[in-house]
Amino acid sequence: MRFPKSFASDNHAGVHPDVIAAIVEANVSDAPAYGGDPWTRAMEEAFRAEFGPRASAYAMFNGTGANVVGLGLVLRSYDAVLCPASAHINTNECGAAERVLGAKLVTIPTDDGKLTVEALRGQLSVLGNEHHSQPRVVSISQVTECGTCYTPDEVAELADFAHAHGLFLHMDGARLANAAVELGCPMRAFTTDAGVDLLSFGGTKNGAMGAEALVVLRPELEAPALFLRKQGMQLASKMRFVSAQLTALLTDDLWHRNASHANAMAHRLADGVTDLPGVALRYPVQSNAVFPSLPEKAISDLQQRYLFHVWDEAEHVVRWVTAFDTSPEDVDAFVTDVRQAVLSCFT
Repeated sequence: MRFPKSFASDNHAGVHPDVIAAIVEANVSDAPAYGGDPWTRAMEEAFRAEFGPRASAYAMFNGTGANVVGLGLVLRSYDAVLCPASAHINTNECGAAERVLGAKLVTIPTDDGKLTVEALRGQLSVLGNEHHSQPRVVSISQVTECGTCYTPDEVAELADFAHAHGLFLHMDGARLANAAVELGCPMRAFTTDAGVDLLSFGGTKNGAMGAEALVVLRPELEAPALFLRKQGMQLASKMRFVSAQLTALLTDDLWHRNASHANAMAHRLADGVTDLPGVALRYPVQSNAVFPSLPEKAISDLQQRYLFHVWDEAEHVVRWVTAFDTSPEDVDAFVTDVRQAVLSCFT
């Protein structure tokens, strides 16, 4: 069965052949369960090579689980998470953090999905006030839900501010690889080296079948991670098949090649339509996502043939996402149809 090419999400993409091969290779014989296998040890070492010797990685099923388990390491029942209003933990995780952890999310409006020190400063006046949930964690996404990237200096500024006030910095890294490609730096440059305390690492959007990880960058948080992962229903019995996927992505820079291609296809797509009348980009293209405004009729016409989401109905802004397996031919065919649909609105 074949479906039309999707520009709705990189979750719609298939699985990279090298990841499939890694799963097949792991399926050779019996192996200890729950992570006591050589594939998981290799995965843990691969993460240390990428994020530094103090990094501890815990394979998990999905990003929501990795975020919830990670936040659970540092949150108390009366604590709050400061995050952008657009944050995935706020808009697309069905209240998992609130339900599972009992913590409050304090959302902060942003223009581009990025928090700033200035925006955070006004949220700290409640520290020590027993009538208010206590800010405990600053959570940011890399890349943001708007497709924008924090620079290493921006992350470091947030980390310094958070730590100066006794807060932790959490990073939702569902598209961490795409940010590294766009910024032209290793992933540790805006995580470990910038002062991030813990992060979720996205594999599924970058060519895995179903593999994410929690990466803990503060050794004192390691001990409870094992127990919270189990309580959070994220401990795989046959973990080798999850770990093998993550190791494959971190081997020979497959993660970088996949993200580089996805980002390049997004730029190709944006370049092909931004000269059209009635088309403007809501946010700069800094990853594998494009957010153009289109004539309303063009949107409805295109959605008869392609899958993509409307981001802002009032402003007719849509979201297009490319993936590691989006081909130049896919993009060019889509651009041709977009151009035809838009231009027909002006004739």
